Amino acid sequence: MRLRPLLGAATGAALLLLTGATAVPATAAPTPHEAVTVDSVGRIAADGTVTLSGTYRCQSSSGPVFVSSSVTQGVSTTSYGIGGTRAVCDGAKHRWVNTGRPVPGALVPGAARVEATVMELRTSTGLPLPRFHAVRDQAVTLTRG
Repeated sequence: MRLRPLLGAATGAALLLLTGATAVPATAAPTPHEAVTVDSVGRIAADGTVTLSGTYRCQSSSGPVFVSSSVTQGVSTTSYGIGGTRAVCDGAKHRWVNTGRPVPGALVPGAARVEATVMELRTSTGLPLPRFHAVRDQAVTLTRG
């Protein structure tokens, strides 16, 4: 057996995990009882820290679950990750609040788009694979404060 092809495949899988890409589709589609919302207003503090918030609901999980968020503005194709919050999947509605400080001056008050995702890392195969509980893409207004 040649070792080099096996190492190449393992390295490729590791790179997919590190970049957030997936080689296999998510294991299950979100159910109607799982959702994430985004508040219509986000805040930009004087130091450039962005705060986004909303609610989420998920039913159950077998691995760690997170609510992540990212924001884009204008015609830019650059998306800025704004924090991540550990989620509790118990069927109840919970609030999430994420904060992050993107590149100084990258985001300004005004119209923007936020994507929020409730994602679980399932490790039943030994390799953490994503399961998406809910995703929301929404227009918001970023304000100073």
